[in-house]
Amino acid sequence: MNYTVVWLPNAEQELAALWTDAANRTAVTWAAHEIDGLLRHNPKERGESRSLGRRVFFVRPLGVFFRVYSIDRVVQVQHVWRFKTHS
Repeated sequence: MNYTVVWLPNAEQELAALWTDAANRTAVTWAAHEIDGLLRHNPKERGESRSLGRRVFFVRPLGVFFRVYSIDRVVQVQHVWRFKTHS
C-alpha cells in the first residue's frame, strides 16, 4: 500500500534554495523525485532511524529527515540538505 509524501513548507523552501544554487539542477531535481517515489513504498525500510521518530535517507546529492505516520499512511519530509561525497 502506498504512502502520501508531504514536504513541509520549510523543506520545500530548502529544496528550492538548493536547486537555485546547484551547479547541476538536473541532479537535484532527479534526487528529489527519486526520494518522493521511494518514500511512497515501505518508508520504514528506507534510510536509518534517528531520535524523535525521525529517519534519515540519502539519494545523491540530497539527504532528508523524514517521519512516517503509519496510521495515516503519510510520510512527512521535514528537512533536506545537499551532502558532499568524497572522491
